[in-house]
Amino acid sequence: MFKKRMLNEEAILNALRKVMDPDLHTDIVSLGFVKDVAITDGKVSFTLELTTPACPVRDQLLLEARRTVLEIPGVKDVDVKMTSQVVETPTARKEKMLPDVKNIIPVASGKGGVGKSTVSVNVALALSLSGSKVGLLDADIYGPSIPQILGVTYEPQMNENNKIIPAKQYGIKVMSMGFFLTNYQAAIWRGPMLAKMVEQFISSVEWGELDYLIVDLPPGTGDIQLSLCQLIPLTGAVIVSTPQDVALNVARKAILMFGQLHTPILGIIENMSYYTCPQCGHTERIFGEGGGAKVSQEFGIPFIGEIPLARSIREQGDTGKPVVFAEPQSDIAKAFISIAETLAAKVSIQNLAQKNLTNK
Repeated sequence: MFKKRMLNEEAILNALRKVMDPDLHTDIVSLGFVKDVAITDGKVSFTLELTTPACPVRDQLLLEARRTVLEIPGVKDVDVKMTSQVVETPTARKEKMLPDVKNIIPVASGKGGVGKSTVSVNVALALSLSGSKVGLLDADIYGPSIPQILGVTYEPQMNENNKIIPAKQYGIKVMSMGFFLTNYQAAIWRGPMLAKMVEQFISSVEWGELDYLIVDLPPGTGDIQLSLCQLIPLTGAVIVSTPQDVALNVARKAILMFGQLHTPILGIIENMSYYTCPQCGHTERIFGEGGGAKVSQEFGIPFIGEIPLARSIREQGDTGKPVVFAEPQSDIAKAFISIAETLAAKVSIQNLAQKNLTNK
């Protein structure tokens, strides 16, 4: 009788207050993660609703929560259901242009040739594979490469609301200037035309409900970047660079640009960080070492991760089967998946902090 009387919802919640989210530095009960607690004949069930399906500590929280509840006297078994509700940028739904898109994340590089589009595609795919609703906007008007990397051809169609229906490939919604150009046709446009096209890609495309809209920006710090930052509230930008000094110096300019436009920097990703010989396993830092981490320290922004230089990344991109889709269990795909999880965590941390600040 004593055990039965003590085994109640309050006892379960008090025990779960010991489980801390290592990223948010708060217990899972205070964060509102624990829902639908039920107790039947010593069997406890509850739901853990995380801030993103791409949570990098998902398994850790599940194990700790289950172990903690099992330690309560009278508990015979524990059933934990894992769900997620992506935290949106606090201003997102106030913006009429994209009312159903929770987070908008531009991926920039400052310099061309650093693999920004490849990173954008594989990070978007990794987020989608986790269970998130993801869109990918190829905003590189002059050199749209997303259609080729994803292996998607699409003739734009309009719906009953006179909006463009995005293509769908590997579970993500895609829109690109490449869908409107014939092979090798160049877009020769001035600034005002670029701004208008960016606005149309945002307001005239039926994006629907999305947890994350990844925007692949063109290189540089020009009209498209300026237009995007002025048109819609952005969650935060991601900077892609390679380790060599010339790329990092241009990455610094991109970071400063977003600062001037009052757009947060979620972090920096270092691409082509190292090469590992497939025959002998020797690793070589061909383009230098530690550059991305150095820039992150210099500006006080997170270093999200590094991606190797590998032939398979290029080959899979050229054939329209990105490595995260084609070889999800490979070490290279796992590098992209880890980066996507870290990025999702940074988004949740920032959005919750802004939400709490607004509520004070």
